[in-house]
Amino acid sequence: MISFHSEVPFEISNPDSTAAWLSSIISQENYKEGEVSIVFCDDAFLHKLNLEFLNHDTLTDVISFDYSVGKEIHGEIFISIERVQENATEFNQTFTSELSRVMAHGVLHYCGYKDKSDSDAATMRSKEEFYLKQHAD
Repeated sequence: MISFHSEVPFEISNPDSTAAWLSSIISQENYKEGEVSIVFCDDAFLHKLNLEFLNHDTLTDVISFDYSVGKEIHGEIFISIERVQENATEFNQTFTSELSRVMAHGVLHYCGYKDKSDSDAATMRSKEEFYLKQHAD
């Protein structure tokens, strides 16, 4: 089950269809959906998590904590609404499109995709693009 939570005044506009889309990514990647929480927050909240758990003193748009067991997906995806808005502006995207991208990005990490090397990042971006075409803004 995919659920949405917020640490800031924000509500996703289409939670049911978004959850169904994210579930379809998991299924198409041949994984089983368990419990996935998506938490919307601000830069300060996400920066604190980045420092505390990853020892990174940087701002980021998304952090995924993976609790999966085998092929069953479980985890928490924390998304900075402020970073998503800034990235949407920087990359000339709609807020909704950029938000969808980071949600897919978090789920794809659970499906085994990495993004540290240039090659892995290119594969991740290709997968994001593929799944974004299946999700209407």
